[in-house]
Amino acid sequence: MGTLTYDASTKVEFDDRALAHLRVVIGAKLRRGEPFYLSWRDDRSAGEGSSTIWLHPAASLRFTFHGSREIVVNRQWIEELMTMANSSGGLRLTPEPPTGAVRRIVYDAP
Repeated sequence: MGTLTYDASTKVEFDDRALAHLRVVIGAKLRRGEPFYLSWRDDRSAGEGSSTIWLHPAASLRFTFHGSREIVVNRQWIEELMTMANSSGGLRLTPEPPTGAVRRIVYDAP
């Protein structure tokens, strides 16, 4: 499990593969100066709710990966996540689609 640390106070764990995809999307959005929401489901120990942060170019972010292997990204997943990040609801991690699969993206509350 990797960790996304936001402003040194919020730490969220994601699978290394998912975190690598989030890093690509978040990096692209922030490089262009485009702030957006990032939402995730909280762990059961935190009550199974959800959390949202506002990501902006001045935010302090750190991506920490547990493993050391290079992760080859799934271009389709990147495109789906980027489409979601560009929406008014913001970015929310969805399951990785099989390579070549076509899926409809559904925007709902995190």
